[in-house]
Amino acid sequence: MRERFDPRVVLPRLPGLIVGLIAFGLGIALMAQAGIGLGPWEAFHQGISHHTGIELGTVSILLGVPILVLWWPLGERPGIGTLINVVLIGLATNAGLGIIPAQSQPFAQVVMMVAGVVTIGAGSGLYLAADLGPGPRDGLMTGIHNRFAWSIQRSRTAIELAVLVAAFLLGGTIGLGTVTFAFGIGPVVQVMLRIFDREGRVQRRRVVRELERTPGTVGE
Repeated sequence: MRERFDPRVVLPRLPGLIVGLIAFGLGIALMAQAGIGLGPWEAFHQGISHHTGIELGTVSILLGVPILVLWWPLGERPGIGTLINVVLIGLATNAGLGIIPAQSQPFAQVVMMVAGVVTIGAGSGLYLAADLGPGPRDGLMTGIHNRFAWSIQRSRTAIELAVLVAAFLLGGTIGLGTVTFAFGIGPVVQVMLRIFDREGRVQRRRVVRELERTPGTVGE
């Protein structure tokens, strides 16, 4: 955990982290302006907002706290990237909503929605490859990946489907974009990590944790 705050580690990886988080926020804006369904987490936040009267962005921030608590039994820990994530993705999303026009034609909506999923996946791959700490929700994915040796694709898809069910029960806006995101984001992130995480930081962290949990490993 300490290395994720060490300037010698952080500074060389910071550009990838920042570009990835900005891309992530712009991807959310693309999906929102497509108008055919929010991602499961955003739909979940919206459903809570409807029931509580709390603004959507505030729900997202508040929900991050209990999600971070879930990290600990999974062995995931925060870093400087976790803190930047909370601020930068929201700013990038707001900026994207201000410059990306809303679509009303079905073909344009589908194209923009797909572009949003791919952009979020690329952003996830970039900032996760920096290994400076995932955001609260992506930390669940990497935590499950590390703890149970599930693939990134399987971990992310399982989380998105569970949140999708919760969003539907709470009355969040569910559409083609929601379902596409739930099934598509896991494979996209897996591919993007292969492209951007050439040093294998995410995979190596899982292997190290497996060795730490395995009795009789070399050095014990």
